Amino acid sequence: MSYDYLFKYIIIGDTGVGKSCLLLQFTDQRFQPVHDLTIGVEFGAKMVTIDTRPIKLQIWDTAGQEAFRSITRSYYRGAAGALLVYDITRRETFNHLARWLEDARQHASPNMAIALIGNKCDLAHRRAVTKEEGEQFAKENGLIFMEASARTSQNVNEAFTSTAKRILQNIQDGVFDVSNESSGIKVGHVRTTGPQATRNGTMTQGGGCCS
Repeated sequence: MSYDYLFKYIIIGDTGVGKSCLLLQFTDQRFQPVHDLTIGVEFGAKMVTIDTRPIKLQIWDTAGQEAFRSITRSYYRGAAGALLVYDITRRETFNHLARWLEDARQHASPNMAIALIGNKCDLAHRRAVTKEEGEQFAKENGLIFMEASARTSQNVNEAFTSTAKRILQNIQDGVFDVSNESSGIKVGHVRTTGPQATRNGTMTQGGGCCS
């Protein structure tokens, strides 16, 4: 299926916060209550439509364990977007966000769009982190913020698409050099010769990488 752009994403955060479950809910619309710990990195992909434009999201789900940190860091490079995930029922996963964010900003593009996701909001009765705390952390660090539930699918699509909207806006504002694949963005095939194709000039290319 053709697309205007491909955006590379990474999902980061402590082990057990539900990163793999968010990815599975987004790509397959299903919840797997018992999920093996991610060893290294797992992969998923999905087409979405942002402002009438088909966008392919290529998503790398990273391991949260310290032992895999060096592997995880290699995937920060060339990522256009990231989901930084914590578990609203586990205070320590929120306390570690600053370290994850520092890692991301050190090893990734300074223009990477990052969404802070408080996962497991279906377990609000076990909440250890208030929504206001999440909002405050996001505001202080320039992040998109929402709470989500991989179990019920609440805000799961929005977590990924809100980040894609910011990336697309950054492209239109000239923040990204889409001819440089290290930006985490690839230009897709031309779909039409009309105004849609020439919007902001990027679609006039004779096609790009379609992985």
